[in-house]
Amino acid sequence: MSKGRFFLDPNNLPALDPDFERRMNALSPEQIEQNALDDPDNPPWTEEELDRGVAGRKVRLLRQSLGLSQPEFAERYRINLARLRDIEQGRTMPDSAFLAYITVIETEREAVDRALAS
Repeated sequence: MSKGRFFLDPNNLPALDPDFERRMNALSPEQIEQNALDDPDNPPWTEEELDRGVAGRKVRLLRQSLGLSQPEFAERYRINLARLRDIEQGRTMPDSAFLAYITVIETEREAVDRALAS
């Protein structure tokens, strides 16, 4: 059996079953929160997981703002590609030196480019 990908168009989402939509709209915020907490397949994030996600998002947004792919960003700024991927995907927490380097790239990109060119 082959697998296929299906992409939802955010401007043309499929309609919900009217009964299902009515039941979802009737839930209070407390019920929604409790349903989320009771879902064994989707436990809430720990503080550590949340911190990793926030750090990874910061790195990904910087990379995307430069218009670079992961391999291009890793090569340009001499970062191990596997480490970059792990950080962006929230698998590992970057150390303080990595976060400082990202901040320098973000604020003084030209200086970093000059330093790496020499």
